[in-house]
Amino acid sequence: MNAYLERCKFFFIHAGIFSFFINLLLMTLPLYMLQVFDRVLSSRSRETLLLLTLIAIGALLVWTFLEMLRARLLVRAGMAIDHLLADKVLTNMLLRLDPAGAQPPTATLRDLNTLRNYLMGQNVVALFDLPWAPLFLLVIFLFHPWFGILAAGGMLVMFGLTLADEKLTKKLLLQAGEWTQSGGRFIEPVVQHAELVKALGMVPAIVRKWRTFSEAGNAYYALASNRSSVILAATRFVRLSLQIGMLGTGAWLVITQNVTPGIMIAATLILARAMAPVERALSGWKGFIEARAAYGRLNRLVQELDADQRPRLSLPPPRGRLTVEAVTFGTPQGGLILKRITFGLEEGELLGIAGPSAAGKSTLARVVLGIYQPLSGSVRLDGVKLSDWDHTELGGYLGYLPQEVRLFEGTVAENIARFADPGGHSEAVIRAAQRARVHDLILNLPEGYDTRIGPGGVVLSGGQRQRIALARALFGDPRLVVLDEPNANLDSDGEAALLQVLRQLRSDGVTTLLVTHKPSILAATDKVMVLRDGQIARFGPAREVLGQIVSRPQPAAKLQAG
Repeated sequence: MNAYLERCKFFFIHAGIFSFFINLLLMTLPLYMLQVFDRVLSSRSRETLLLLTLIAIGALLVWTFLEMLRARLLVRAGMAIDHLLADKVLTNMLLRLDPAGAQPPTATLRDLNTLRNYLMGQNVVALFDLPWAPLFLLVIFLFHPWFGILAAGGMLVMFGLTLADEKLTKKLLLQAGEWTQSGGRFIEPVVQHAELVKALGMVPAIVRKWRTFSEAGNAYYALASNRSSVILAATRFVRLSLQIGMLGTGAWLVITQNVTPGIMIAATLILARAMAPVERALSGWKGFIEARAAYGRLNRLVQELDADQRPRLSLPPPRGRLTVEAVTFGTPQGGLILKRITFGLEEGELLGIAGPSAAGKSTLARVVLGIYQPLSGSVRLDGVKLSDWDHTELGGYLGYLPQEVRLFEGTVAENIARFADPGGHSEAVIRAAQRARVHDLILNLPEGYDTRIGPGGVVLSGGQRQRIALARALFGDPRLVVLDEPNANLDSDGEAALLQVLRQLRSDGVTTLLVTHKPSILAATDKVMVLRDGQIARFGPAREVLGQIVSRPQPAAKLQAG
């Protein structure tokens, strides 16, 4: 993160310079009062009063202009941080999939938004004003040592209260944030499947469950806010008491003819100005804690990403030879899901994968595509480890139809083109649709390939979504295609079209992995693998393996998709 902040130092340095002059110009009112009380009132000079007033107004106009510039600089700094990190954070979010789900997918984006909004807000201004408090203290000392001693003591008490606020609220705010994130992890998928929640009458139960997260987070926030409010009230009491003490001390010194009334008023005003950023910092302490925590998480993330980045040579397009060697995969919560899986496929071979639920079929599909990184072993495409490929370059050679089909908000053409410019890839889009046998279906949609799907767009059936997603998987002539339950939502016509697609893939020399439990689909493959408990139970030519399955009757669950 330091490297990215270094690129934004122009904004911070100039904001700091402006802060010096802003705080210097805030001496205008105290000095104006000093001159009015000690010179104008005694001399009764209207000309002097007019001149002083014009000078003061001019100084305040400059102060206003500098305040505006500083605010704009900090906004630009926030925007620059967002510009430098947003792509990296989003790329991490999309590429570093957490199979255990320990980290919510959008947490890093929220951290970036928190940091950006803090830099663009008003609370950060107090941090730029705080370093100039000693300047005001020095001026107060110059007026009279007693003024300085009183102000210094008050400022020490204020800083002590600030440290107390940090100690009393930091852990509570972090715990509140953790509960809030847990609630977000729970509710995000629920909202995405709201129709299921409504249909099954789960709304009250879901609300109660979410309320447990919300109330726990609110309880910590409330406790932190209660403690912070006590500190803030004490801070205001100290500030007002100091002003009274300053006026009382000033009056005593005026009575003893050690200072003038103008000095008494000016010292009181300067003290109030010195205390203002401290009080502002306390009132915005919660935002500072959250921004600092977000910065820490982003800093760790950026360090990991920078450590992972290494120049990769552009490799020649693969032909499709797949080698899986002793692959083991698991999660801390779920244990081992795949156990030393080894197999190989030549260019154009079609492998059917079957097995009972939770056998690891979908997990194997994700490992083969490089979505999940194995704990041990390797996956190679044309002899090259998937980890040695550039993600974007490799993605152009892969096709994937997940078990849970997702189309994104946009046009049908954009979805098929994987959100590359569909206008520049119109022929490839149509070719992918034709290969998926979905071209005619798309033409019958209200606006054909320009039909919008998603919120406010056309509602597609499960079969339509699956067939369009199949076209997306075939976009760009991939050399390795993985289809996870591609017939799950298809009718008889759709299944017949799928069989045609499989035959076409074989004739085109595309290596294909097909997860399915239907014998009619498995019969169209070259080889069949049966997974059980994360291990290969059977593997070989399709006719041979299917013959073994038929000759030894299995429970109905044995060939279900997982």
